[in-house]
Amino acid sequence: MSDNSIANEMDARQRTKWSSRHARLGFILACLMVFGLPLGAAPAASVTNNFIPQPLSLADAVNLALQRNPNILRAQKDLEVAQGIIIQTRAIAIPKLNSVGDFSAAQPSDVDTLSVPGITFGTDENWASQLKLVQSLYEGGRILSAFRVARLTKERSMLDYQTAIANTVIDAQVAYYDVLLAVQQITVQEASVELLTRELADTTRRYDAGTVPRFNVLRAEVELANARPKLIRARNSYRIAKNNLVNQLGFSVPRETLEDIPLKLAGKLEAEPYKIELPRAIALALERRTELGSLRKTQALRGEDIINAKSTYKPSIQAFGGYDVHNSALSQDLSNEKHGWIAGVQLTWSLFDGRRTEGKVMEATALHERAGVELDDAGRRIELEVRTAYSNFIEAEEVLKSQEKVVEEGEEALRLARARNEAGTGTQLDVLSAQTALTEARTTQIQALHDYAVARARLERAIGMNVPTPQ
Repeated sequence: MSDNSIANEMDARQRTKWSSRHARLGFILACLMVFGLPLGAAPAASVTNNFIPQPLSLADAVNLALQRNPNILRAQKDLEVAQGIIIQTRAIAIPKLNSVGDFSAAQPSDVDTLSVPGITFGTDENWASQLKLVQSLYEGGRILSAFRVARLTKERSMLDYQTAIANTVIDAQVAYYDVLLAVQQITVQEASVELLTRELADTTRRYDAGTVPRFNVLRAEVELANARPKLIRARNSYRIAKNNLVNQLGFSVPRETLEDIPLKLAGKLEAEPYKIELPRAIALALERRTELGSLRKTQALRGEDIINAKSTYKPSIQAFGGYDVHNSALSQDLSNEKHGWIAGVQLTWSLFDGRRTEGKVMEATALHERAGVELDDAGRRIELEVRTAYSNFIEAEEVLKSQEKVVEEGEEALRLARARNEAGTGTQLDVLSAQTALTEARTTQIQALHDYAVARARLERAIGMNVPTPQ
């Protein structure tokens, strides 16, 4: 690989801009697909272990992660759990239908009986059956609170699900960028090894011609030997990065795959302009972060717990109606039954329960106040997270700008060093130093591109921009 081809490749990678519009469209489609999945069934692709044959774009990687990542699948089950809790909570306002039946037998000597001609009061065997519909009319405020709790629970579970989506998206993005970085590192190290190999061959020819000493050959051999371990490490980093990405996507690596995973990426490291002011970023984070929304719902739920705890101080009133069947107490014949409709109202009021209700109110109040403390603390931590992510993004942007022309200057310096060496006005040390500086410049540039992409993704996560807006 020539210097010009390497330079063209690096320039082409900088000029090629991955379409953010297409990436965001893929992300939105993925979110719609995930939210549209039935909660009772995981996607069928989750049990498939075949790798995608075509190159994988960043949008495709996010889509797969949103379908197959274990954190997403667990979050879907958490939604099912929340749905079960909602059903249980609303049950207090729904009528209950109960069926009761019993049979009892006693020794005749244990039964008080009164016999008159043709009539006997009291039997040693009795049975009864009753079907009753009970509707709560007043439960000290718990009925209306149950509907509020159901709504808050549903909203909180959806916010937690969106948090899982946001975490999965950022993990998939970072893993994808890590693979792209490893690919570029291999390219840079291969170019360095190729340059040093050519330098060694040229120095060997000169030594055979008697124009340079043996020292120059040894120096070139040492430089080449020092460059090869870096290439080996770059290839190992590439294998590890692909394993991590595959794990984020929810794939199980086939056991017949011994070393390198057959996974190719279609994306490239690039620096898309991104402008946002820190005050605006903090305001957006405090508004959009689903973690804060979930904590607000939790605080509201703790307030409902106080209402439920205090409801024990008040009476409970239920209306009931049903049908009753039992054997006649005036006959020894068990088949002689009495039946009919029943209806009524019942009131229950605990006048003193050993201060149990007082303790429950104290507990609920403390938990409500604790939820407020946690909400305030989470707001401060999110603001700190935004400030840190913003600072890291500014650093990555400044480092990237500082490397804009370094590679071009390094390539020109290497060309001049070679020309001077061939003309006899330079030394081999100048050529080797220029080669080392060029490799370092290329490494720093691709690392800066990676750090910029990761810093931007983490800033968007800190702001809450990678979470779909609830409809």
